[in-house]
Amino acid sequence: MQPNASPTRSPEAARKEREFDLVLYGASGFAGALTAAYLAGHAPPSLRWALAGRSAEKLERTRASLGLKNVPVLAADAGDPAALRELAARTRVLATTVGPYLRHGDALVGACADAGTDYADLAGEPEFVDRSYLRHEARARATGARLVHGCGFDSVPADLGVLFTVGRLPEGVPLRVDGFLAVDAAPSGGTVDSALSALGRPLAMARAARERAAVEAPPGPGRRVTAPPGPPRYVGELGAWAFPLPVLDPLLVARSARALPRYGPDFRYRHHVTARRLPTALAGLAGATALLAAAQLPPLRRALSARLAPGTGPSEERRARSTFSLRFIGEGGGRRVYTEIRGGDPGYDETARILGESALCLALDALPPLSGQLTPAVAMGEALTERLRNSGLMFREAARRED
Repeated sequence: MQPNASPTRSPEAARKEREFDLVLYGASGFAGALTAAYLAGHAPPSLRWALAGRSAEKLERTRASLGLKNVPVLAADAGDPAALRELAARTRVLATTVGPYLRHGDALVGACADAGTDYADLAGEPEFVDRSYLRHEARARATGARLVHGCGFDSVPADLGVLFTVGRLPEGVPLRVDGFLAVDAAPSGGTVDSALSALGRPLAMARAARERAAVEAPPGPGRRVTAPPGPPRYVGELGAWAFPLPVLDPLLVARSARALPRYGPDFRYRHHVTARRLPTALAGLAGATALLAAAQLPPLRRALSARLAPGTGPSEERRARSTFSLRFIGEGGGRRVYTEIRGGDPGYDETARILGESALCLALDALPPLSGQLTPAVAMGEALTERLRNSGLMFREAARRED
């Protein structure tokens, strides 16, 4: 993916022409309500924003619970393309929490691409992101829309964490970065439903990846970018066992590296999940394998989805105890650096923060005049990093690795 300059883009003119700066779609769902609450506490008073979703009644309840009497409510069903086109045309930025995106997301991406509206979502589904590129990237490039997927825990910590790490390594040399994730958190129904939807389509996911690779521009002459799975191993510097984590994050990091020359002539990223004790790691690996197997069988997939219905999630007390740490080891030009991003509940509290700040960044900040499907690092980069740091998400560099 190469960033596409959009010389005709005029945010100032768009601000005057559009009714809203920002619309949050899916605001009455579990993740959506948390994001609405985040925006209620952090959006500047001058921001013109609205809550949107399928049910006006549910949106009204969300608005009342947050005391947002001056924030409009907009009803638009995800299955009504005309309503989505009208919604997209009314705002400069549209952020959505409505997943699984494979099932509910494509029409909204298309509406934003057609309207020249910046778009941000929480998609962690590689097939959806690839299909979005194939169907909508060219149109978004023409209209000036930024389509930015993965603006939550999937995959901003990895994408911006690698950008943060690369910025502390020498320029113009081969770079190697490894990410190591540790999580203590509970999932929600929407997360389980999205994971099962994605895992249940391995052939379709591989086909979408091949089709994208066939048309996507290479990283540029003389440059090489890879994101292979790392081998299972004990990492003494971390005091933890590490296993490859086949999620969207390394794919987005690789796309950022292809688009940004700062990542050097030869860049490699590997993404891992970690555990302090080997039995814990093996139990997690067994659980992931069982989930993958269950996703291939429709009856089991439906049964698992029914146990955690979309729209439900962990309690406030459980989220308060939840944490994540994503540590990076970067090497290049004879230098070795250690960095970390650390926060609270990853899937919901931090995701609400990240999506909220991503939407505000797209709406309010001076960003590169790019368009098309972009990664968070390419679309927002340092501006989003600064927003997240100022909001309380920890980005840090250490002179040596600390346990």
